[in-house]
This record gives sequence, C-alpha cells and structure tokens, in this order.
Amino acid sequence: MNRRDFALASASTAACAALFGPAAAHAQGGPVEGTNYVKLGARQPTQDPKKIEVVEFFWYGCPHCASFEPMLETWAKKLPADVNFRRMPVAFREVPYVIHQKLYFAIETMGLLDSLHRKVFNAMHVEKLKLDTPDSIGEFVAKNGVDKAKFLDTMNSFGIATRAKQAAALSIGYKIDGTPAMGIDGSYFTSGSMAGGNDRALAVTDFLVARIRKGA
Repeated sequence: MNRRDFALASASTAACAALFGPAAAHAQGGPVEGTNYVKLGARQPTQDPKKIEVVEFFWYGCPHCASFEPMLETWAKKLPADVNFRRMPVAFREVPYVIHQKLYFAIETMGLLDSLHRKVFNAMHVEKLKLDTPDSIGEFVAKNGVDKAKFLDTMNSFGIATRAKQAAALSIGYKIDGTPAMGIDGSYFTSGSMAGGNDRALAVTDFLVARIRKGA
C-alpha cells in the first residue's frame, strides 16, 4: 500500500470508527458482513474495470432518496480519482417506475444533471407533481428552460429504452429490494436500513471501497 492508499484507508477507518464505535478502528471491527452490508454471490459488471465503482440505486418517487440526495451529492464530490460514481434508477414495476428511469437517463444524456436532477426531487416531493406522463414531464422541463420536444424525443429513444433495461438487469443482479441503496464495485451492497442510517451507509461504502483498494 502506498502513502496515498494508506491515507485513504485511514480516513475510511476513522469515519467508520466515528459511526460504528471504537471497534471499527480494528481490522476485525467496523461494519459487519450480513448485517451492515451483503457480499454478492456473483460479481456484477462495472463501467470501468480500472476504477472502483459505486452505484446509487434510487427512485425519484422515493422520499428517502430525496432526503438523501444532498448528503450523497456532497459525499460524491469528495471521492478520490480511482472511484467511479454513478446513479442508477430502479423499476420495481412498470408504472410509474420505468418512465422515471427514462426521465433520469434523458436528463443524464442531455447533460442536465446539475440543473435538473435535484429539481425533479423537489417537484415530486415539495410541489407534489407526479411527473408520470410524457405531458407532465414535458411541461416540467419546458418550465425549466429545456426544449420540450427534444427532451421527449430523447426520453423515448431506443438508446434510453436500452439503458432502462440495463438498469433493471443491474438492479436484479445486486438484488435491490428498496431505495436508496449503494452497490460497491459489483461485489457488495448496503443501504440505510442495513447500516442504520444513510450517513452510515456512506461510511460502509467508504469502508468497502478501502477494502477493495487494498485488494481484500
């Protein structure tokens, strides 16, 4: 382990110690497999094999995801260069999940994450808009300065439909049954309910990233 890796691992250990108690400072302490996180039986595909991947599984209609987003965004901005973070919208059934998957992927494809992602959560959980039809989504994006026709064309494209199917397959592979949840490098997942809170889920994620970085 080089000096940089040691520093990153030490920071992760300190964060876990703060959240899980003094035992987390020891190699055998901290988050517990089967309780605070799960190791998958079959490794799932990652986007960049040269980096450690972290995936947030979410749904725009989930109030826990909405409250988690500011914390997650702050955390994601501080990730080291060897970690690839991405979001993955889930669909537990066709309606209304799939259209929300397509909404997210259209936002991402058009480079509008910074300007629209948080606004979707606000629209649904503060303004109480359902955004579950093309018309309501079109009105929402137009109100936020986006070309309605271009956005809906993107959302209804073959490429977006393919990405929605890939997201569904990854969610199944990770055995996601609730949101928000964190997938770590195709091998582990954790969640606020498993870790004891969303802040702890991020600490568990940091713990697992450090373990993977060390080759454990």
